[in-house]
Amino acid sequence: MSGNNDGRKLLWRPSADRVESSRMYDFARWIEEEHDCELPDFAALHSWSVESSSEFWQGIWDYFGVVSSSSAHQPMSDEGMPGTHWFPGATLNYAENSLRAAATRPDEVAIIGEHETGQPQILTWSQLEAQVASVASWLRDLGIGPGDRVAGVLPNIPQTAVALLAAASVGAVWSVVNTDFGPGGVADRFAQIEPKVLFTVDGYEFGGKLRDMTGSYRALREVLPSVEHLIVVDQLPPESVGDIPEDAMRYSDIVASHAEPVYEQVPFEHPLWILYSSGTTGKPKGIVHSHGGVVLEFLKALGLHANLGPTDTAYFAVATTWMVWNMLVGILLTGSTIITYDGAPTFGGAQKSLSLVAQNKATFFGTGAGVLTMVERSGVVPNVQEDFSALRSILVTGSPLPDSTWDWVYQSVSDNVRLGSDSGGTDITSAFIGSNPFQPVHRGEIMGPYLGVDVQAWNAQGERVWDEVGELVITKPMPSMPVYFWNDLDGSRYRAAYFDMYPGTWRHGDWVTQSKEGTFVVHGRSDSTINRGGIRMGSADITHVVDQVPGVSASMVIGAELAGGDYYMPLFVVPEPGRALSDELKANIVTAIREHISPRYVPDEIIEAPAVPRTRTGKLLEIPVKKLFQGADPSTLNRATTEDAEVLDWYARTAQSYTARGPRPTE
Repeated sequence: MSGNNDGRKLLWRPSADRVESSRMYDFARWIEEEHDCELPDFAALHSWSVESSSEFWQGIWDYFGVVSSSSAHQPMSDEGMPGTHWFPGATLNYAENSLRAAATRPDEVAIIGEHETGQPQILTWSQLEAQVASVASWLRDLGIGPGDRVAGVLPNIPQTAVALLAAASVGAVWSVVNTDFGPGGVADRFAQIEPKVLFTVDGYEFGGKLRDMTGSYRALREVLPSVEHLIVVDQLPPESVGDIPEDAMRYSDIVASHAEPVYEQVPFEHPLWILYSSGTTGKPKGIVHSHGGVVLEFLKALGLHANLGPTDTAYFAVATTWMVWNMLVGILLTGSTIITYDGAPTFGGAQKSLSLVAQNKATFFGTGAGVLTMVERSGVVPNVQEDFSALRSILVTGSPLPDSTWDWVYQSVSDNVRLGSDSGGTDITSAFIGSNPFQPVHRGEIMGPYLGVDVQAWNAQGERVWDEVGELVITKPMPSMPVYFWNDLDGSRYRAAYFDMYPGTWRHGDWVTQSKEGTFVVHGRSDSTINRGGIRMGSADITHVVDQVPGVSASMVIGAELAGGDYYMPLFVVPEPGRALSDELKANIVTAIREHISPRYVPDEIIEAPAVPRTRTGKLLEIPVKKLFQGADPSTLNRATTEDAEVLDWYARTAQSYTARGPRPTE
């Protein structure tokens, strides 16, 4: 590790051998031969991928050998947004492409299912294919076919991956949430899509306790009247859980029957799954992605950027509700082994996720930033206890990684990993910007754009900006952009979500800075920006500094525009365990903001909080809290989407108290 003259801190640089052994390097050489061009580095490869967008995506198809029953007339209809049609005329199936390794490596491991105390469940490629075929055959016998919805309330276990692939096999549309959702949260998502089949589980271990799910079935059926068939994944001893209804099918009985694999051939843009917006201030929007779009995007993102292939073992620390779980299952497209885990992330210690990586000799680890920060703050030094010699890369997403955690990874996990921070969204079920096998790692920076993504920073006038904060926009279409929103018949909600500010250009809603070198820094959601005296600052830029102050466990800042032109900027601080928000700690926070950002951004008030409010996928709920302080009715909040509803209730009460008494100044 070393510093640079420009203040950037270099943490790691790939060797020439490592670059030249990557799939992205091989892909670049293949493109050079196919298109008679020269692509000496990542910048050249990326420029070609956006300037020759149609040829690039056709190249992904051809290089990875996408399995299809008919070919497209052309890769894309045009480059206009929204409305681009991809690979018209092509027919394929996501599950068929995901299970190709079963033909060539039937006895190698496809999925390792880890639990807190139970023995890992191992599925070879042939066993995985057989279970998918059996479940798909059963769905067909029930009359489930293309366009029907199949839903799951399931943890991160191998059977959940099987259920997704079986639904895709018959052309049905899949949707899943984690088992910590109550009936209200399930209904907010699934009632609108009206599933005919619901998968759930008899129980699972979490936090050292057995979670019996059998008592939830009646309530789930009551809020989902469209469900005609219930399938229970029976993974626990019958005596340890309640009774399974007589009219429910047991997963073990279904997979005990033999069936030949059959994959419904569907158009490229046929719906594959439905993901959801956060839904914190209303019912979540159903975001629909396609078979073909996901296949191409995952092959690019996971096969090229993550550099995954048949010799790799990959683990994402994730719950099924988060779109990153879909990426975990998507790793099967690359022929890699994946690890699932349905237990608590801190079972047996803060380092649980990293222990799973070491024990399984994983080469790739994906996680939310909060997991690594938690381990760092616990004081554990994982590489003293575990062997990470197999680990080649770590991908962090969900929120920015603190500077100290970048350093900690190289000191306490491994000094030979590519640590990448990638940023994208549920909207494209992938990333816009992130890491690649060619470039070095600098602390706090995202290496650059993903291939095929023409990502830029724009100011309010729609002009591209460099080295200053701007809106993250995409100027050319991607095949994994949503095909539509559920129940958005005229497309108005879709257009409003992405194309209102800059017609014809996708505005994602993130503030970013792009350097002339091409690297990015993400400052947070643009609708949660702090605007002090007309000068904008990303909220994450402020909390990034505050969180480094000794004694601070976490923080959140909002800027609320009030009646009469007033502006209120409170900072919520969660002290470290055993500490309180003392006057000394407040003074240290103010000093840090003054010295590292600007006196302009010293908050109006520093408030001790029990926790920061987050969604179930770890996103800060800045915007809903901001609306509370601007007078929104707390009843408009969707408590079912939050990680801890009581924490959100605390913010609602605090906002009401503020309205009644007004602010108390910091100084």
